[in-house]
Amino acid sequence: GKSMLDSFFKISQRGSTVGREIRGGVVTFFTMAYIVALNPLIIGLAKDADGKYIGGGDAPNLALVAAATALIAGVMTILMGVVANFPLAIATGLGLNTFVAVGIASKMSWADAMGLVVLEGIIILILVLTGFRIAVFKAVPSQLKIAISVGIGLFIALIGLVDAGFVRRTGTGPVPVTLGDNGNLVGWPVVVFAFGLFLMIGLTVKKVKGALLIGIVTSTILAIVVESAFKIGPLFNGATGAVNPKGWNLNVPAMPEAIAATPKFDIIGDFNILGGFDRISLVAALLLVFTLLLADFFDTMGTMTAIGNQAGLVDRNGNVEGAERILLVDSIAAAAGGAGSVSSNTSYIESASGVGEGAKTGLASVVTGVLFLLTTFLAPLVAVIPYEAATPALIIVGFLMMSQIKGIDWDDIGIAIPAFLTIILMPFTYNISVGIGAGFVSFVVIRLFQGRTKEIHPLMWIVSGLFMVYFLQSPINIWTA
Repeated sequence: GKSMLDSFFKISQRGSTVGREIRGGVVTFFTMAYIVALNPLIIGLAKDADGKYIGGGDAPNLALVAAATALIAGVMTILMGVVANFPLAIATGLGLNTFVAVGIASKMSWADAMGLVVLEGIIILILVLTGFRIAVFKAVPSQLKIAISVGIGLFIALIGLVDAGFVRRTGTGPVPVTLGDNGNLVGWPVVVFAFGLFLMIGLTVKKVKGALLIGIVTSTILAIVVESAFKIGPLFNGATGAVNPKGWNLNVPAMPEAIAATPKFDIIGDFNILGGFDRISLVAALLLVFTLLLADFFDTMGTMTAIGNQAGLVDRNGNVEGAERILLVDSIAAAAGGAGSVSSNTSYIESASGVGEGAKTGLASVVTGVLFLLTTFLAPLVAVIPYEAATPALIIVGFLMMSQIKGIDWDDIGIAIPAFLTIILMPFTYNISVGIGAGFVSFVVIRLFQGRTKEIHPLMWIVSGLFMVYFLQSPINIWTA
């Protein structure tokens, strides 16, 4: 059995072991399991244009959204492992789900909104099958691909710091973010985060196997003990609206009353693929689909590049091994997310935490996917892990990805400025696609000024033009209104 696993997933060939792949898959799951709890809070609490929640009721159906979120993530992540043999996990895309809830469902019914998500997934699948998506990927200069990886490294480190409460919004004044609460670190959750971070750093320095996994589990145990002793509670109380700056950011760590619960999947299949075109104008509907498409298209490209570089699965031109199959599965996942009523599913950069644990093959994705499927039953157990225990892994991974920056030629201003914009705009705008778009557009413009247009691949002209449409959506909407 082990030799069959080794042969199918090319484990030895890629310099890994079954043990590393399993550990990597578990770490990736723990790092991104929050989506099962968070997605229901984003789309499950939002009303559509008819004043209804997902599922058509007058009250939120959070348990249904959580179960469907875990189910679609599990199936698509296993598919990524088996079909693409790549250590990349899939789940409902953060940012995309907010856009669907706020920007789409507010204009139509939830079924119509999810129909547009399915339509976007079908379009992106066609772009993969025709070879266009992989052609665009290969047209991107190799040093811009490195910049994408570095930018994502900074982005996920910032995600880790924000989710742990180490960095927070100021809410007032010219400074957008600050250390902790108004410049001060407050509360036991930040102590748990710091403990986990230093533990993971120490274990990583000592080259201990399972460093990130050990850190997450140990920090979770500490968090449970701390919450039991001090009764800290959540950062935000949804019932009263009260904010406790010393509270836990998402999950309040405590021993669950039950380990398992029977899942229900009633909202799966509740979509109307063309219904949105009856509720809003054709141009407005197409712009919504285009926005989803562009975000999905390039977020995955960036994530795939970053993971491929970290796992050593790229060639000298920065092209990722098996990219066509990776993009194929990711495209199917986009449509599957809409069909499952949980918003577009996409590749998760948190997969880098599993790669940081040593994962290099699709076996890690299969492990992550199986854990997501178990989560449909074990949601109470997953809710034990707080952000503060899982996010230190993102800081470590951000460091590992940042180390690739030495591969950029900073003396060539024509590539250095686009690389710089790509890197800084991902964390500064909290958006991978914005960083990629700024890098692409500036690369084309600078090479044009330099008179070096022969270095611009024809597809880079096309994609940069599409990004200009993306950036100018507001005036276009006003013009077409």
